[in-house]
Amino acid sequence: MTGKRSPARRPTMKDIARRAGVSESAVSFALNGRPGVSEVTRDRVRRVAEQLGWRPSTAARALSGEGAATVGFVLARPADTLGVDSFFLQLVSGIQEVLAERHLGLLFQIAQNIADECAVYRRWWAEHRVDGVLVVDPRTDDPRPDLLDELGLPGVVIGGAPDARHPGLTTVWADDAGAMAAVVDELYALGHRRIVHIAGLAGLAHTERRIRTLRAEADRRGLTEVRSVTTDYSDAEGAAVTRRVLSGPTPPTALVYDNDVMAVAGVAAAAGLGFSVPADVSVVAWEDSALCRMVKPWLSALSRDTVEFGRTAARELTALLDGGPARTVQVPVPQLIGRESTGPARGD
Repeated sequence: MTGKRSPARRPTMKDIARRAGVSESAVSFALNGRPGVSEVTRDRVRRVAEQLGWRPSTAARALSGEGAATVGFVLARPADTLGVDSFFLQLVSGIQEVLAERHLGLLFQIAQNIADECAVYRRWWAEHRVDGVLVVDPRTDDPRPDLLDELGLPGVVIGGAPDARHPGLTTVWADDAGAMAAVVDELYALGHRRIVHIAGLAGLAHTERRIRTLRAEADRRGLTEVRSVTTDYSDAEGAAVTRRVLSGPTPPTALVYDNDVMAVAGVAAAAGLGFSVPADVSVVAWEDSALCRMVKPWLSALSRDTVEFGRTAARELTALLDGGPARTVQVPVPQLIGRESTGPARGD
C-alpha cells in the first residue's frame, strides 16, 4: 500500500515566462512559431520549456480546462502476437461501447516494454492528451501504479490483484486461481496425473497466479509430474513447447494452454507427433473463442464474457473521472466448458 501523494503539477506558460524573464505572450509567440519575438528569445524560451518538461496541449478541450475527452490504453506486448489474439479485440470492443456512450475517445498505443509504456504515460500527461488510462497485464513488480499516482492520472487496472490499493486506481479482477483450480479438479477426476500448463508471459500477475495455483493443487494431491512452462503467447511457441514436452520420456496426459491460439497450435503439433486428442492427450484452452470451435476436436475451454469485462473496466474509469472513489471490482470467474478435447487419461 502506498501513501497518498500530491499529484505532480504540469508546467505552464507562466512558469516558462517567469524562468525565461519574458512575458507570457512572448512565450506563446516563441512556442507556436509566430512572429513577434527575436530568434534569441525564441531559442531561450524553447530551452527553458524543455528544461521544465513542458509539452503543448493537443486537445482544444484541455485548453479550456474541460479535459481531453479521451482515455488512453497502452499495450506492452510483442506486436506480432496480437493479430490473432481474440481476447484484446473483445476487451476493446466492450471498452469502446461504454466510451462511445459518453462521447469519449480511446487513444491506443503499442509499446515495446513497460519502460516505454511509462514514458507514454508521462508524455500523455504532459501534453494533456488523456483524462485517464486503462492498464492491462499487471506485473508482479509493476512501476505503473506508483507512476500514475505520482502524475495524478486516474486509471483502471484490468486483471490486477484484489488487494491492490492506490488512491487513484480502481482494480477490476478475475479469479484466475479459482479458474485454474477448477481445471485441475476436472482433469484429476478424469484420471490425469501428468499435466503441463503452457503459460503466457513470465512476470505477468495473472500468469504467476495460475502457476502458483497449479503448483498448490498438485502438492495438495501429491502429484509430482505437474509443471508450467512460460511462452510469449504465440502459436509458434505454443507449438514448440508442445512438441518438446510430448517428446519427453514420460509425456503429459493433459495440456492446459493460456490462450486459444496456443491451444490450436498445440493440437496440430501433437498430431504431427502421432498423438491423438483426447485419446492420448487432453487439451484445455484458457480463453474460449470461435477458434476453439473451428478445429477438430472442438476444444474444452475456460469461457467468460470478455466484452462485458471491457465494459466493466470502462464504466469504472468513467466513474473515477466523475469524481468517484477508487475501488476493487470482481468479475465472474471463467467457467470451464467441456468439449471433445478432454477425456479420460490413457493407461500407461
